[in-house]
Amino acid sequence: MQKKHSISTLLPVLFGFFIMGFCDVVGIASNNVRKDFDLSDTLANFLPFMLFIWFFIFSVPTGMLMNKIGRKKTVQISNVLTIVAMLIPVINYSYYSCLITFALLGIANTILQVSLNPLLSNVVKPEQLTSALTTGQFIKAISSFSGPFIASFAVVHFGNWQTIFPIFAGITLVSFLWLQLTPIKEYEEKSQASSFKEVVGLLSDKTILYLFLGILFIVGLDVGINTATPRILMERCGMSAEEANYGVSIYFACRTAGAFIGAFILSKFSSSGFFKISMIIAVAALTLLLFVPEKILILILIGIIGFACANIFSIIFSIALQRIPQKGNEISGLMITGVAGGALIPIIMGVSTDFVGSQIGSVLVILACAIYLLLCSFLVKR
Repeated sequence: MQKKHSISTLLPVLFGFFIMGFCDVVGIASNNVRKDFDLSDTLANFLPFMLFIWFFIFSVPTGMLMNKIGRKKTVQISNVLTIVAMLIPVINYSYYSCLITFALLGIANTILQVSLNPLLSNVVKPEQLTSALTTGQFIKAISSFSGPFIASFAVVHFGNWQTIFPIFAGITLVSFLWLQLTPIKEYEEKSQASSFKEVVGLLSDKTILYLFLGILFIVGLDVGINTATPRILMERCGMSAEEANYGVSIYFACRTAGAFIGAFILSKFSSSGFFKISMIIAVAALTLLLFVPEKILILILIGIIGFACANIFSIIFSIALQRIPQKGNEISGLMITGVAGGALIPIIMGVSTDFVGSQIGSVLVILACAIYLLLCSFLVKR
């Protein structure tokens, strides 16, 4: 059956990617919560851990759930959980309530990432899926980039940064209502629910295995750069923590620009070739980042890395969904499990940095992620 493709159906699905970007508020939150409650780095770092760990636990079960209740209903469950999570600090703001908030947000974001990507395939044509997913990642990048500005707006107009939570709750409510009022036909027949063993068994397909590891490493690279950039600037350029945070803003800005431009390029050209070229550039930039001491060169390289890697997640995800279309829900759950790389790779970076004695250790781990992705671009055939 030919899929209907209208802008009125596509827009509420794409708006869901803005909600997906709320997970990146954990960076702002962990710094502010640490300051508000005078926490050690270890206690503050439990916030991102509480967010990312659920991608490992709930991704595959969510893919199985979609077979039973459908993709749209699964997305709506994530919206409800996000609203609940955002209201908890409004009712009671404490370190422990923030842990609960980010645990629920992590669960909600896991469900959203597993279900929203395949739901998008119900409203676009197969040949437009990679471009549509890239557009979604562009919208997510806007959300991530705007987080610090929303927090600043909350401080200026409401007196404290915690006001960001009810603002996000309100935006999520808009997403819930918009999607609820939009009829979306899920054309594929509801399949018999796969068992956990059958879903994991999909990794026996070498291409699916390569792509799963690709998701793990691209998310690890992304979180790793966000973590390492300020530390590199402080170590090599003697910048303060506040000044060094601008490096992360540059990364987000270039990633946003890369996703925007990539959405147009991928609608016209091969995603396979784009994947290869992007990773060649990223590997070259990360190699140079091992050595350059000047602030301007470091910032330029960080921007190049963000621009080059902006579309890799959506390319990998699209290839995976189209590899075994009849198992799209299970594939989605399996791929999103790889987002747990955002928790794993920074830990390895920390060990490497302690061993080497400088941030070169962190860059080496990120470079290793990029080298695998470059190899993956040649190993995976569309």
